[in-house]
Amino acid sequence: MMDTHFYAVIMAGGGGTRLWPLSRKDTPKQLLKIIKDKSLFRIALNRLRGLFDFDHIYVVTVEEQIAKLRKEAPELPLQNYLIEPMPKGTASVVGMAAAYLQKIDPDAVMAVLTADHVIENVPYFQDLLIEARIAAKQGFLVTLGIEPTFPATGYGYIEAGEEISELNGFRVRRFKEKPDPDTAKGYLKSDSFYWNSGMFIWSVATILDEFSKQMPELYKKLLLIQARIQEDHQIGGITDIWETIRPQTIDYGIMEGASEVVVLPAPGLDWNDVGSWDSLFAILEADKDGNIQLARHVVNVDSVDILIQSTDEEKMIAVVGLKDLVIVDNKNTLLICKRGETEKIRQVIKKIKEKGLNNYL
Repeated sequence: MMDTHFYAVIMAGGGGTRLWPLSRKDTPKQLLKIIKDKSLFRIALNRLRGLFDFDHIYVVTVEEQIAKLRKEAPELPLQNYLIEPMPKGTASVVGMAAAYLQKIDPDAVMAVLTADHVIENVPYFQDLLIEARIAAKQGFLVTLGIEPTFPATGYGYIEAGEEISELNGFRVRRFKEKPDPDTAKGYLKSDSFYWNSGMFIWSVATILDEFSKQMPELYKKLLLIQARIQEDHQIGGITDIWETIRPQTIDYGIMEGASEVVVLPAPGLDWNDVGSWDSLFAILEADKDGNIQLARHVVNVDSVDILIQSTDEEKMIAVVGLKDLVIVDNKNTLLICKRGETEKIRQVIKKIKEKGLNNYL
């Protein structure tokens, strides 16, 4: 039997700039159909089947994406889309969702999830959420920790401390932001560090109490937003309040300063963050030469460990003697990037904006 006080909140408002130029303003990352011919958003919803009814799944996004998201998920009620007027960081997004859920269900426990993860072991994922819900009801802030498989510098880390056997988890000693390569190698050798999955589970009462203690200025604004929730559960206009919020992440704003934080290790979850073109090498099936082909017509001569993507079904792409490259062709843009350096696409985006070439974004 489903817990009527358990809710899922999917963050789906970002643009996913690290998958540029396939991910653009009109085709944000969560709507891309890179995997199994389904959008990442649809995949995120599908893995919640059986654990949450659709009326217990909420999506935080921006207004211009709602129509496309609703097309992907017509089962979700319109009022379950919570609108973020403008990007202000994950702290405000989580806070708004918590304030909203507290208004409609003061006993709510919320699982904060994202729309750009790939999780192959769905039954185990649901079991973890059930375990996390139990810990959340005891007043803990819970996060899921992924066992590192390589010295990643693009992920944040969680250092585990004292074991709490009855919760199948550990108290969190500290959160560590993206490390340099040598530090990441040290984390990999230790059995105390996990990748920060960015998935959190807590009761709305507990997380809002943390906001009141650690981010009192934001907390006051969350109460103002909460007061604008109408009887039909729609939120009235909040742009005037939202504009005054200082951007911050939930990790910096809350998690790093909280004391009752537990990490549940998730070995065997088969998790991947579709955060960059490099990440697709761990998700998509490559041919015998390590190549991933996401284009209709490709002629390959002696090229290995490359990814080729094109949205133009008439274009033929020929590659000769290449190695460790990512090649992405989409509309009016072409990206050629060395494999292992696709995180630097953020720098490309910055330079495009500086040049005022926003039609390429």
